[in-house]
Amino acid sequence: MLEAKEGKPYGIHHSSPVPPGRGDHPRTLRWYDEIGLLKPSRVGENGYRYYGPAEVDRLQDILFYRALGVGLAQIRACLDDPAFDRLAALRRHLAALEGERDRLENLIRSVQDTIDAMERKEPMEDERKFAALKRQTVAWQEATYGQEARSRWGDQAVDRAQGAVLSLTRDQYNQWTQLGREIQEKLEAAVTAGTSPLGEAGQDVTALHRRWLAFSGTPYEGEKHRGLAALYTEDPRFTAYYDRAVPGCARFLREAVEHWAR
Repeated sequence: MLEAKEGKPYGIHHSSPVPPGRGDHPRTLRWYDEIGLLKPSRVGENGYRYYGPAEVDRLQDILFYRALGVGLAQIRACLDDPAFDRLAALRRHLAALEGERDRLENLIRSVQDTIDAMERKEPMEDERKFAALKRQTVAWQEATYGQEARSRWGDQAVDRAQGAVLSLTRDQYNQWTQLGREIQEKLEAAVTAGTSPLGEAGQDVTALHRRWLAFSGTPYEGEKHRGLAALYTEDPRFTAYYDRAVPGCARFLREAVEHWAR
């Protein structure tokens, strides 16, 4: 049982440990209670909030999602969904953490290579820098979306897409990243202006999105394109990515693709 009171220390008894972090501070627990994200199993006469095993499990899930940068409203919607599968979610978290580990290892290797080159007073080859950048990009994608993508389309399809990114030339990579920025800018402009995704703006962003996906080496048209876009509102990680500056971009993109993808 976990017990907490604002301004007082708290402890965990007869329960699995809760990962340390900002989310387990008593004031944070009080805020989670107020917004309906995490309710205590009971509140004692002394003001202490008591959290049983089910509540501690939910807190653990909240902390995992927070570590991935997901907003509180999206976390609540996800955890309150009757179809929420905690085991599947934990597997996704594990895959994300493993992907983040790979990304950090690649980053560490790149920094070490740079240090070694500087100590030897040798310029680091641009191609080595570019190769490291692509590895970091693939590692981030695997950490963020890999588990869901592999469960939907299989390891072979995901591995092929990652291989396509790793094989991009510098010019192709620049086109790909610039296209991604253009899509985001158009989404934010359309949502801010209150434009309908069923109009010309939606058709334009759908075409750009299809071109951006084509760099993965796998064609995304018709049903497959619509299926991918559905994830943008079903999975909080996708939603958080597209809604990072302007909320509603993920839904706009999904509705545009559902209408215009053929």
